[in-house]
Amino acid sequence: MTMTDKYALQPGTRAMLTDLGLKPTAVLRRAGLRPDLLSGGPVWLSQDEFFGLWRALEAELSYPNLALALMDALSPEVFAPPIFAAMMSADLNQAATRIAEYKRLVGPLRLDVEITEAETSISFRWPVGAKPPASMVLCEAAFWVGLVRFGTRRRVEPRRVASTVLPGDAEAYRQAFGVAVTSADVTTVTFAAADATRPFVTANEAIWDAFEPQLRRRLSDLDVSASAEERVGAALLELLPVGRATVADVASELAVSPRTLHRQLKAEGVSFQAVLNATRERLARHYLSDPGLSAAEIAFLIGYSEASSFYRAFQSWTGQTPEQTRAAMSAN
Repeated sequence: MTMTDKYALQPGTRAMLTDLGLKPTAVLRRAGLRPDLLSGGPVWLSQDEFFGLWRALEAELSYPNLALALMDALSPEVFAPPIFAAMMSADLNQAATRIAEYKRLVGPLRLDVEITEAETSISFRWPVGAKPPASMVLCEAAFWVGLVRFGTRRRVEPRRVASTVLPGDAEAYRQAFGVAVTSADVTTVTFAAADATRPFVTANEAIWDAFEPQLRRRLSDLDVSASAEERVGAALLELLPVGRATVADVASELAVSPRTLHRQLKAEGVSFQAVLNATRERLARHYLSDPGLSAAEIAFLIGYSEASSFYRAFQSWTGQTPEQTRAAMSAN
């Protein structure tokens, strides 16, 4: 597992846990982590460790609406540096754009920000195969509601909140957000343009100017720490579902020339085709775990125009047909 697959645990987490009335050491012990983990600088946790910590938080707090409790506990002390710096933005639009760019410094969750004349939508995409706790998914949505309220010092209500998981206490979330949480394939929070451009009273461009060079340097360091194979694989995970899988597509995404990309992969003893095949197999196995997806749909999602091509490729990778692999998954 590389740094780009991990989640950053900030020292400010201690303040957040304390604000919630919890003992940080108790939460860490329940999660099977060192009780002194938050005594120094940021630490990086694997996905299993991070999700385990979240479940420990749920157990220690014993509160049915954890995401709402965390939304109310938002303060500058608990923000990661990229998020704190974005709080200095002029408005939500600028903050969302900045956070989306530097989100990788916090974890592998991807943000998609769509700004139109009528509204701004912020969507969250977890890594393929990730199964975060339900309250963590809801917390991502609650964060943006809390952020815009903290920045504007107004009770801004989103136009829509859609989520891949629904809260157990739907009425509590409706009252907190001002709208009901609806079901969707992608978790998205949408604000009216008037609210997305409402000035942040916390705006401070001087602080952003001081933070941004550090953030860019850290992002560059993160990219350098990943191998070419890892960077190509990560790019393909995003590009394959939208039908882009050529060397030129990936090179453009990584801001290098195709020749340079081939040279970097060759230096690591791997070919582009090998990375492409491995990524397609990984995605195919993930999609096969969903009984609602047909083989033809999976073929399309991993970049094949015909199901027959997918069948042949999958058998060459695994020695099994997609149906045999799906049946084995169901048996487990």
